[in-house]
Amino acid sequence: MNYIVPVIVGVLTGILSGFGIGGGTLLMLYLTIIMDMKQQIASGTNLLYFIACAPLALVSHIKNKLIDKKAFIFCVLSGVPMCIFASLMADKIPLDILKKLFGVFLLYVGFKELFQK
Repeated sequence: MNYIVPVIVGVLTGILSGFGIGGGTLLMLYLTIIMDMKQQIASGTNLLYFIACAPLALVSHIKNKLIDKKAFIFCVLSGVPMCIFASLMADKIPLDILKKLFGVFLLYVGFKELFQK
């Protein structure tokens, strides 16, 4: 099996993740569209990838004082329970609906970025 392309994708999405600009989202697209992974498997793979990338980016962001403590606390307190809930629900939602929901989410984020001041 050729590992060159997946390594390049990992490096590039890792760089983008370090900057905080959606490397994980691009990785999800690569895994589901190019690698033809099921959405649930791609999500789990993306989470493991995130666990490896996030601490390194976090150290740099803390060092450069780029962390808002109030936002961090709010995100952790609301995000952790919702992550648990969503991970349990991901197995219950049919794959075609999950893909459509992810597509709608990407469109929403894309339009928001295009038209936000």
